[in-house]
Amino acid sequence: MSERIEKILARELNEPRSRVKTLLQKGQVTVDGVVARAGQQADPDTQEICLAGEPIACRAFVYLMLNKPTGVLSATDGKGEPTVLDLVPSALRRKGLFPAGRLDKDTTGFVLLTDDGAFAHRILSPRSHIPKTYIATLDKPVPPTAAAAFAGGMEMDGKVLQPAQLTILSTDPPRAQVVLRQGIYHQVKRMFARVGCTVTALHRTAMGALELDPTLAPGDCRALTPAEVALLAKDTVQ
Repeated sequence: MSERIEKILARELNEPRSRVKTLLQKGQVTVDGVVARAGQQADPDTQEICLAGEPIACRAFVYLMLNKPTGVLSATDGKGEPTVLDLVPSALRRKGLFPAGRLDKDTTGFVLLTDDGAFAHRILSPRSHIPKTYIATLDKPVPPTAAAAFAGGMEMDGKVLQPAQLTILSTDPPRAQVVLRQGIYHQVKRMFARVGCTVTALHRTAMGALELDPTLAPGDCRALTPAEVALLAKDTVQ
């Protein structure tokens, strides 16, 4: 993924920005053989970045898709309770790994884990409005008026929510799909409560256009492919 050259150099060389600026001004940094200029974008995964003719060993960020099971916290420190990081196999573990966004303890499904703070910020930024898709299992069938109520923008916590898309999937058992472009505390559960339904199970199936891999069992995770990372990033605000 492309980043400002200053950010890459500061991270990989462990140098302050002032030192990085000096290296660029002196023409000591090249990208694919061309002298780098301040502010330019570079991709350490696909381009060769050199300092004084020597390649910089850039550390690639890691992006993981986890199928979160119930009973696990979306946190880096569970204070004695299991967290999503406990489910990451040793081969994929990385210092600084964290969940980009949270699911409730009893909610299952797609959690993105990464050590790329800038990418996570873009994914979670309200400016990006990346949709999250959920499947809710309910205690009773959804009333016919619910779809309009979800789309109309409910008021919650003193603010009007962005429109949400509700699609009824089945009535026995009662199941519905919800697509949100924002996230506040217990939003899906509270929205269904407004239309007289109780959520008995909630599962996130997608973030943006990227769907949870159906081959991942609960508790399993895998690295995203470059194409999947790009798919997640395409709707974000730089």
